[in-house]
Order: sequence, then structure tokens, then C-alpha cells
Amino acid sequence: MAKDSEKGNLKSLAIIQKYGLNPKILYSNLSVPDLVEFSIQRKEAILSNTGSLSVQTGKFTGRSPDDRYIVQDNITKKTVNWGKVNHPISEENFNSIFERMKKFVRNKELFLFNGFVGADEEARLPISIITDKAWQSLFANQIFIKPTKEEMKKHKPKVILLALNDFKSIPKKDNTNSETFIVINLKKRIILIGSTSYAGEIKKSIFSLMNYYLPNQGIFPMHCSANIGKSGDTALFFGLSGTGKTTLSADSNRFLIGDDEHGWSSKGIFNFEGGCYAKCINLKKETEPQIWNAIRFGSVMENVIVSKDNRSPDFSNGSLTENTRVVYPLEFIPGAIIPSLAGHPKVIIFLTADAFGVMPPIAKLSKEGAMYHFMSGYTSKLAGTERGITQPKETFSQCFGAPFMPLHATNYAEMLGNKIIQHNTKVYLINTGWYGGPYGIGKRIDLKYTRSMVTSVINGELDKRSFKFHQIFNLEIPLECPGVPNQILDPAQTWNNQKEYVQAATKLANLFIQNFQKFGEVSQKIIDAGPKKVDL
Repeated sequence: MAKDSEKGNLKSLAIIQKYGLNPKILYSNLSVPDLVEFSIQRKEAILSNTGSLSVQTGKFTGRSPDDRYIVQDNITKKTVNWGKVNHPISEENFNSIFERMKKFVRNKELFLFNGFVGADEEARLPISIITDKAWQSLFANQIFIKPTKEEMKKHKPKVILLALNDFKSIPKKDNTNSETFIVINLKKRIILIGSTSYAGEIKKSIFSLMNYYLPNQGIFPMHCSANIGKSGDTALFFGLSGTGKTTLSADSNRFLIGDDEHGWSSKGIFNFEGGCYAKCINLKKETEPQIWNAIRFGSVMENVIVSKDNRSPDFSNGSLTENTRVVYPLEFIPGAIIPSLAGHPKVIIFLTADAFGVMPPIAKLSKEGAMYHFMSGYTSKLAGTERGITQPKETFSQCFGAPFMPLHATNYAEMLGNKIIQHNTKVYLINTGWYGGPYGIGKRIDLKYTRSMVTSVINGELDKRSFKFHQIFNLEIPLECPGVPNQILDPAQTWNNQKEYVQAATKLANLFIQNFQKFGEVSQKIIDAGPKKVDL
């Protein structure tokens, strides 16, 4: 029979028992120091010399997209965009897995976090995150929005997530790809995670829920970071992992709203989360001081190598994974906006890390161009972000977040296009990848140049400059940009062999066109805003 710990409360126990969960002990809503102590005592983590916890997630150091499923029922069958990203699993299989998980926890200690997703009180979802690891409960505590004491008294979850690191599915019985699973039941609002310790699965499965529910409320859910200037000018940064969303939004001259997930309503934008989940491979204090200083007591580092002698983190060491991470609450960033609400964005920046070295460092987009590149979501997926990715690889992830978007891309793109027109928002495409040649030959664009481009876009300085047309990619690129050498603005001019550049650029342009065909019937104006078909 489950019992409440002295640190817990009977209300929380009663709530999870309604779902049939009867753990041996339930630790509910523990403080950060308590969770740190539990994590160390249970040998889940060690304390680094920064004060931050250090954990290793074992086999899984990134998301496992092939093991993610959405329950197919009478509602989702017609609404979810099924395919390579959204894999169906039956209600029967879901129920079978859940029943075995309930039996599995009867002699276990569980940790529960009650909180919210969404800084906008009218749109937010109350959630309960239940884990068998203390450090993952700390992760939830720092990444999601913590209730006030009064809100905690009234908290009633509309979504529960159960993550059991040691529980495995039975592939032949459950119709899963492996023993690992992330199963999202949109109708019941239950998420089940098993046989993976990577905490990003907790964060992203909750995000997927929001991306399904919010469009019906007229709210545009976005995989982006956001910040705001002293004059109230809001900027959004879209991009996949490794393209610079977190780095570029953590600007000492601006105030952080959030680093990854936001909604855009009729009132403005709001952060889904209460914390940040930053990549920290090759992290340096001089280039990313805000993230560096956020790694302290209360934060959790994932898969960062820590020295045995003085327990100092080695951020340059990617021997476990290139996808090293740290989670910390928003209040660890000086001047962060809390609650994370802001007005309508004046500027949107799409980020890509092009490993071909052919995309312009910066280009201006029309509304249709923005919709095209938003639907395309091109970048080069960087090593370690997902299982099996050991070298950069070109990828098209619709809406800059395909693994988290249950609906068809046109649903989200139409919302974006409408918002751009309604609020006269300017959109730019910035390449944080390579120039002068492909990965291994060319050079990665210096972060200081990218920051200069971002600054010029936000302060309107770039709008005053002259532009020229890039024929292959059908883009307007500036002739000059403050703080950036003119010679790198036109990628063709950075290659030693112009013929090789044209061939490489044409190859990528044709990949854009080929990828876009998967969307079926799309407005011709949007198609015409993309790269042009060229015969090699």
C-alpha cells in the first residue's frame, strides 16, 4: 500500500492513486536542496565544484525519435499527421504498458513535481511529473514553472507524465521498436516514458502536448527562444538543436524571455517553461557568460565530463556525447523576464547550421519566404543530438521541430503567416554554420559575426542597407552588415572554386524542392518563394 513521505502531502498521493499508481513511498514537491541530497545519497549524481549536480544518462544521451509514439484513437486518427515522425500505437498497447508500470512501482520510491506549462495563466496547463529518479524530479522542478504556495494548494493536474528509467517494454507484445518508449496519449493526457534516462524526453513530450492543444485555442505554439530589449522590442529565434537558439537569446544587452518553447496569442508571446536546457559542449565564459554563470547549485549537468581530482567540468570533452546539457531556472539568468510574458515580436530570426557551406550567413524573407523556410526547417543535424548521429547530416525538420509537432505543417505555417501580417513582423534567415566550403574544409561562422547580424536585424540597421538577389536560393542577401566582413556575406565569394560552389548550392536547393513535395497541396506563392529548380 502506498504511503506518503514526511516531505510529501496526502493530496498529491490521492491524485496519483486515481491513476492507479501506488508506490511504496511518494516524495512530492521536494525543495531543490532536498532533491540534490536525495540525488547524491541515491548515487544518481555527484556534486561538481560549480555547485551543480552532474549526472550521466547512460545509453541514451539524446532523444530517441524512433521510440516515440502517439496513441491512435477515434480523435487522433483524423487530427494527427501520421508518418515518419508521429508513430501510432494502439490504445490496447498503451493500456497494457500502463498496467505493467502500475505494478512495477508498488515497491518503488517515486518523486512527484506539480507545476505548470505556460506563463500565460489563461493558456497554461497544470502538470504532474512523476519519476523514479530524484535528479529527474529536480530537472522538472527547474525546467517547468513552479507554483506559488497558494497555487500549489489549488493545483489539479490536467496532464500526468510517468517516467521510469528501469522499466522496459516488451517489443513483440507492445508493438514498440525497442524496449525504450515515449508514449503520448493525447485523449487521456497521460505520457509514459520507460528505459531511457535522458531528461530531454520529459521536456519534449510535454511540448508535443502543447503543440496539439494550443492551435485549437488560436495560439501559435513555437519551438523558439525569445528575448526583449529595453524599449520592449521582442525577438524570436527559431532553430533546431545546435543552431544557436539558446546562445543567441542569452544576450547581455537584452532580457531573456525563454530559450526554447513559446506560444503566440492575441496578447503577445509567453514562455511555456520556467527554465532553460542549454547545450554546453565547448562552453566558454568569455563567449557565453550567462550560461556559464548559470551552472551553479540547483542546476543539473547531463553527460558533462567532470574531473576526478577537483570535480571541475570539462566542457570541451565530448567523449560521452556532443549533446552535453545543463538545466537551470530562468532566475539564474540576470534580467530574465519573470513571468515570461512579452508583446508581439517585431523580428523573427530563423537559424540554420548549414554543413554544406553554401547558405548565405544572412538573408531577408518575405511572408511567403518565411512560411516556406518555416515548413522546410532546414539545418545540418549536429553530432549527439539524437542516437546514431555522429557526423553533421543535412535534415529538414518542419516548423523547426518536426518531432514535437503532431499536426500537419501547414496548420502551423498558416498561423505564422497570419501573425507576420497582423503585426508587421520582419523575418530573417541566419546561417550559423559553415562558409568557404563544406564541413571539414570550410570554417564555421564566428559567433561574434552572428551576434552582429542579430543586433543589426533587431535594431533595424540592416534594413537601411542594400541587398542583392541570390539566384539559386531565391533570397535577398545584404551587401554589407555592421560588424561583419563584407566578403563572407555572399557565400559564393568565400569558395576558392566557383564551379564547386554552384554544384554544392544547386544540390542543396534541389533537396529543398524535393523535401517540400511531401507537404502535398501548398499555395503556389509559398512554393515560388523557395529555391528554384536547377539542372546539374
